[in-house]
Amino acid sequence: MVQGFPDMPFRFSEWSRKLPTRRMSECIQISFAVCRIGIYTCFRALCCKGPPPPRPEYDLVCIGLSGAGKTSMLSKLCGESPENVVSTTGFSIKAVPFQNAILNVKELGGADNIRKYWSRYYQGSQGVIFVLDSAASEEELETSRKELHSALQHPQLCTLPFLILANHQDKPAARSVQEIKKYFELEPLARGKRWILQPCSLDDMNAIKDSFTQLIHLLEEKNPEPVRM
Repeated sequence: MVQGFPDMPFRFSEWSRKLPTRRMSECIQISFAVCRIGIYTCFRALCCKGPPPPRPEYDLVCIGLSGAGKTSMLSKLCGESPENVVSTTGFSIKAVPFQNAILNVKELGGADNIRKYWSRYYQGSQGVIFVLDSAASEEELETSRKELHSALQHPQLCTLPFLILANHQDKPAARSVQEIKKYFELEPLARGKRWILQPCSLDDMNAIKDSFTQLIHLLEEKNPEPVRM
Protein backbone atom coordinates (compact mmCIF):
# COMPACT_ATOMS: atom_id res chain seq x y z
CA MET A 1 0.00 0.00 0.00
CA VAL A 2 1.33 3.41 -0.94
CA GLN A 3 1.80 5.74 1.99
CA GLY A 4 -0.57 8.68 1.96
CA PHE A 5 -3.23 6.77 -0.08
CA PRO A 6 -4.54 4.23 2.39
CA ASP A 7 -7.92 3.89 0.71
CA MET A 8 -6.76 3.73 -2.93
CA PRO A 9 -7.24 -0.06 -3.35
CA PHE A 10 -10.82 0.26 -2.13
CA ARG A 11 -11.64 3.16 -4.42
CA PHE A 12 -10.02 1.54 -7.49
CA SER A 13 -11.90 -1.68 -6.87
CA GLU A 14 -15.19 0.19 -6.44
CA TRP A 15 -14.60 2.18 -9.68
CA SER A 16 -13.73 -0.98 -11.61
CA ARG A 17 -17.00 -2.59 -10.49
CA LYS A 18 -18.99 0.43 -11.70
CA LEU A 19 -17.21 0.54 -15.10
CA PRO A 20 -19.47 -1.98 -16.97
CA THR A 21 -22.57 -0.20 -15.72
CA ARG A 22 -21.27 3.14 -17.00
CA ARG A 23 -20.43 1.67 -20.38
CA MET A 24 -23.89 0.11 -20.65
CA SER A 25 -25.49 3.44 -19.81
CA GLU A 26 -23.40 5.19 -22.48
CA CYS A 27 -24.36 2.56 -25.06
CA ILE A 28 -28.03 3.00 -24.24
CA GLN A 29 -27.73 6.77 -24.61
CA ILE A 30 -25.98 6.39 -27.97
CA SER A 31 -28.65 3.94 -29.15
CA PHE A 32 -31.42 6.36 -28.23
CA ALA A 33 -29.62 9.15 -30.09
CA VAL A 34 -29.26 6.99 -33.22
CA CYS A 35 -32.95 6.05 -33.04
CA ARG A 36 -33.95 9.69 -32.77
CA ILE A 37 -31.87 10.55 -35.82
CA GLY A 38 -33.40 7.64 -37.77
CA ILE A 39 -36.95 8.61 -36.83
CA TYR A 40 -36.32 12.22 -37.78
CA THR A 41 -34.84 11.18 -41.13
CA CYS A 42 -37.86 8.98 -41.90
CA PHE A 43 -40.21 11.77 -40.89
CA ARG A 44 -38.43 14.20 -43.22
CA ALA A 45 -38.56 11.69 -46.08
CA LEU A 46 -42.25 10.93 -45.63
CA CYS A 47 -43.71 14.25 -44.59
CA CYS A 48 -41.37 16.92 -45.90
CA LYS A 49 -40.68 15.56 -49.38
CA GLY A 50 -43.53 17.53 -50.92
CA PRO A 51 -45.94 16.52 -53.69
CA PRO A 52 -44.63 14.58 -56.70
CA PRO A 53 -43.94 16.58 -59.86
CA PRO A 54 -47.00 17.00 -62.08
CA ARG A 55 -47.41 14.62 -65.00
CA PRO A 56 -47.21 16.17 -68.46
CA GLU A 57 -50.52 16.53 -70.29
CA TYR A 58 -51.08 16.06 -74.03
CA ASP A 59 -54.11 17.05 -76.09
CA LEU A 60 -55.13 14.36 -78.58
CA VAL A 61 -57.91 13.95 -81.08
CA CYS A 62 -59.57 10.53 -81.52
CA ILE A 63 -61.32 9.79 -84.82
CA GLY A 64 -62.81 6.81 -86.63
CA LEU A 65 -66.11 5.61 -88.04
CA SER A 66 -69.11 4.90 -85.84
CA GLY A 67 -68.95 1.43 -84.38
CA ALA A 68 -65.16 1.27 -84.42
CA GLY A 69 -65.12 1.16 -80.61
CA LYS A 70 -63.69 4.59 -79.74
CA THR A 71 -66.11 5.43 -76.94
CA SER A 72 -65.99 1.98 -75.29
CA MET A 73 -62.20 1.94 -75.39
CA LEU A 74 -61.78 5.38 -73.83
CA SER A 75 -64.41 4.60 -71.19
CA LYS A 76 -62.57 1.45 -70.12
CA LEU A 77 -59.24 3.30 -70.04
CA CYS A 78 -60.86 5.77 -67.63
CA GLY A 79 -62.14 2.96 -65.43
CA GLU A 80 -65.76 3.40 -66.50
CA SER A 81 -68.16 0.59 -67.32
CA PRO A 82 -68.68 0.20 -71.10
CA GLU A 83 -72.04 -1.54 -70.67
CA ASN A 84 -74.21 1.55 -71.15
CA VAL A 85 -71.94 3.35 -73.61
CA VAL A 86 -73.71 5.42 -76.26
CA SER A 87 -71.92 6.34 -79.48
CA THR A 88 -70.67 9.91 -79.51
CA THR A 89 -72.84 12.08 -81.73
CA GLY A 90 -70.82 15.30 -81.50
CA PHE A 91 -67.63 15.24 -79.48
CA SER A 92 -66.59 14.42 -75.94
CA ILE A 93 -63.42 14.97 -73.95
CA LYS A 94 -61.92 12.49 -71.50
CA ALA A 95 -58.80 12.80 -69.35
CA VAL A 96 -57.12 9.40 -69.60
CA PRO A 97 -54.52 8.95 -66.82
CA PHE A 98 -51.31 7.02 -67.29
CA GLN A 99 -48.35 6.65 -64.94
CA ASN A 100 -46.15 9.11 -66.82
CA ALA A 101 -48.71 11.35 -68.56
CA ILE A 102 -52.32 12.46 -68.78
CA LEU A 103 -53.95 12.31 -72.19
CA ASN A 104 -56.77 14.78 -72.79
CA VAL A 105 -58.57 12.96 -75.59
CA LYS A 106 -61.14 14.76 -77.72
CA GLU A 107 -63.26 12.05 -79.31
CA LEU A 108 -65.18 13.02 -82.45
CA GLY A 109 -68.33 11.24 -83.58
CA GLY A 110 -67.92 9.05 -86.65
CA ALA A 111 -71.35 9.33 -88.30
CA ASP A 112 -71.61 10.41 -91.94
CA ASN A 113 -73.07 13.82 -91.10
CA ILE A 114 -70.34 14.56 -88.50
CA ARG A 115 -67.15 13.49 -90.25
CA LYS A 116 -67.18 16.52 -92.55
CA TYR A 117 -66.75 18.70 -89.47
CA TRP A 118 -63.81 16.81 -88.00
CA SER A 119 -61.23 19.33 -89.19
CA ARG A 120 -62.85 22.07 -87.09
CA TYR A 121 -61.65 20.26 -83.96
CA TYR A 122 -58.07 19.50 -85.04
CA GLN A 123 -56.53 22.75 -83.84
CA GLY A 124 -54.33 22.39 -80.77
CA SER A 125 -53.92 18.63 -81.11
CA GLN A 126 -50.54 17.11 -80.28
CA GLY A 127 -51.32 13.60 -81.48
CA VAL A 128 -53.96 11.52 -83.25
CA ILE A 129 -55.71 8.28 -82.32
CA PHE A 130 -57.43 6.60 -85.26
CA VAL A 131 -59.61 3.61 -84.43
CA LEU A 132 -60.87 1.29 -87.17
CA ASP A 133 -63.02 -1.83 -87.16
CA SER A 134 -60.82 -4.60 -88.50
CA ALA A 135 -63.91 -6.80 -89.00
CA ALA A 136 -65.94 -4.18 -90.91
CA SER A 137 -67.44 -4.66 -94.35
CA GLU A 138 -65.42 -3.83 -97.45
CA GLU A 139 -67.43 -0.63 -97.92
CA GLU A 140 -66.84 0.57 -94.35
CA LEU A 141 -63.19 -0.39 -94.52
CA GLU A 142 -62.78 1.65 -97.69
CA THR A 143 -64.45 4.65 -96.04
CA SER A 144 -62.16 4.26 -93.04
CA ARG A 145 -59.15 4.13 -95.36
CA LYS A 146 -60.17 7.39 -97.05
CA GLU A 147 -60.69 9.13 -93.71
CA LEU A 148 -57.29 8.01 -92.43
CA HIS A 149 -55.60 9.20 -95.62
CA SER A 150 -57.33 12.56 -95.27
CA ALA A 151 -56.17 12.90 -91.65
CA LEU A 152 -52.58 11.91 -92.44
CA GLN A 153 -52.44 14.63 -95.11
CA HIS A 154 -54.26 17.36 -93.22
CA PRO A 155 -52.03 20.41 -92.56
CA GLN A 156 -52.85 20.46 -88.83
CA LEU A 157 -52.21 16.74 -88.33
CA CYS A 158 -49.59 15.68 -90.87
CA THR A 159 -46.63 16.35 -88.53
CA LEU A 160 -48.22 14.73 -85.45
CA PRO A 161 -47.71 11.17 -84.20
CA PHE A 162 -50.52 8.75 -85.08
CA LEU A 163 -51.71 5.74 -83.10
CA ILE A 164 -53.76 3.56 -85.46
CA LEU A 165 -55.71 0.84 -83.67
CA ALA A 166 -57.15 -2.10 -85.61
CA ASN A 167 -59.96 -2.88 -83.18
CA HIS A 168 -62.27 -5.91 -82.82
CA GLN A 169 -59.50 -8.43 -83.35
CA ASP A 170 -61.58 -10.86 -81.28
CA LYS A 171 -64.14 -11.17 -84.11
CA PRO A 172 -63.81 -14.04 -86.63
CA ALA A 173 -63.85 -11.67 -89.64
CA ALA A 174 -61.06 -9.44 -88.30
CA ARG A 175 -58.21 -8.63 -90.70
CA SER A 176 -54.66 -9.01 -89.50
CA VAL A 177 -52.34 -6.05 -88.97
CA GLN A 178 -50.43 -6.95 -92.13
CA GLU A 179 -53.66 -6.98 -94.16
CA ILE A 180 -54.67 -3.62 -92.73
CA LYS A 181 -51.25 -2.13 -93.41
CA LYS A 182 -51.35 -3.30 -97.02
CA TYR A 183 -54.98 -2.33 -97.66
CA PHE A 184 -54.58 1.12 -96.12
CA GLU A 185 -51.31 1.68 -98.02
CA LEU A 186 -49.70 2.94 -94.86
CA GLU A 187 -46.06 2.46 -95.71
CA PRO A 188 -46.03 4.57 -98.90
CA LEU A 189 -48.55 7.11 -97.57
CA ALA A 190 -47.09 7.65 -94.11
CA ARG A 191 -43.41 7.54 -95.08
CA GLY A 192 -41.55 10.19 -93.11
CA LYS A 193 -44.29 10.40 -90.48
CA ARG A 194 -44.52 9.02 -86.95
CA TRP A 195 -47.15 6.32 -86.67
CA ILE A 196 -47.91 3.11 -84.84
CA LEU A 197 -50.30 0.41 -86.06
CA GLN A 198 -51.47 -2.02 -83.39
CA PRO A 199 -54.14 -4.74 -83.21
CA CYS A 200 -56.48 -4.47 -80.25
CA SER A 201 -59.62 -5.76 -78.58
CA LEU A 202 -61.55 -4.63 -75.52
CA ASP A 203 -60.90 -8.09 -74.10
CA ASP A 204 -57.20 -7.23 -73.77
CA MET A 205 -56.92 -3.81 -72.11
CA ASN A 206 -53.27 -4.43 -71.23
CA ALA A 207 -52.40 -4.47 -74.94
CA ILE A 208 -54.38 -1.26 -75.47
CA LYS A 209 -52.58 0.43 -72.59
CA ASP A 210 -49.26 -0.69 -74.04
CA SER A 211 -50.20 0.88 -77.38
CA PHE A 212 -51.01 4.17 -75.65
CA THR A 213 -47.71 3.98 -73.78
CA GLN A 214 -45.92 3.74 -77.13
CA LEU A 215 -47.82 6.82 -78.28
CA ILE A 216 -46.72 8.68 -75.14
CA HIS A 217 -43.11 7.82 -75.98
CA LEU A 218 -43.61 9.40 -79.42
CA LEU A 219 -45.12 12.49 -77.81
CA GLU A 220 -42.12 12.76 -75.47
CA GLU A 221 -39.51 12.50 -78.20
CA LYS A 222 -37.67 15.77 -78.79
CA ASN A 223 -35.79 14.47 -81.83
CA PRO A 224 -38.32 12.03 -83.27
CA GLU A 225 -37.46 9.35 -85.74
CA PRO A 226 -39.10 9.87 -89.12
CA VAL A 227 -41.06 6.61 -89.11
CA ARG A 228 -42.39 4.31 -86.37
CA MET A 229 -44.13 1.04 -87.19
